[in-house]
Amino acid sequence: MLSINTTEQVQQIVEHYCVRWQIEVYFRTLKSGCRVEERQFETLPRIENCLAVYTMVAWRVMYLCCLGRECPDLSCEAVLTPSEWKSVYRVKHRGKELPSEPPRLNEMIRRIASLGGYVIRPKTHPGTQTLWKGLQQTHFLAMAWDAFGPES
Repeated sequence: MLSINTTEQVQQIVEHYCVRWQIEVYFRTLKSGCRVEERQFETLPRIENCLAVYTMVAWRVMYLCCLGRECPDLSCEAVLTPSEWKSVYRVKHRGKELPSEPPRLNEMIRRIASLGGYVIRPKTHPGTQTLWKGLQQTHFLAMAWDAFGPES
């Protein structure tokens, strides 16, 4: 039980509660996106290795969601490889020529999430679920771009 006697203590509890929601989203990403509960490994070291990788995956999904909102004008190449953004751009713009400069991060996060079912609207932001689904598609598009694209 926490004591609440001052305004500072109230603010601290509110801050802790605000972080709680992000923790919930993180674990939902681990459970639903990475499906960690469905993994069946026979030894503890194998489970630990799996969790080590999936915690990074879940973190990246949440990081991209937040970065797209907080730094929308950042170049997408700050977090995406050229083959990732170029392949998604080409697919979402139906073969249109690539821009001379990499697009803004927010635009590419929205395009990637739209591969996962996000409907692009001006006043909404994609969530982790549509983003992780879109990132799976992006991975395959980027591999195809590297193997068969115009720069291969």
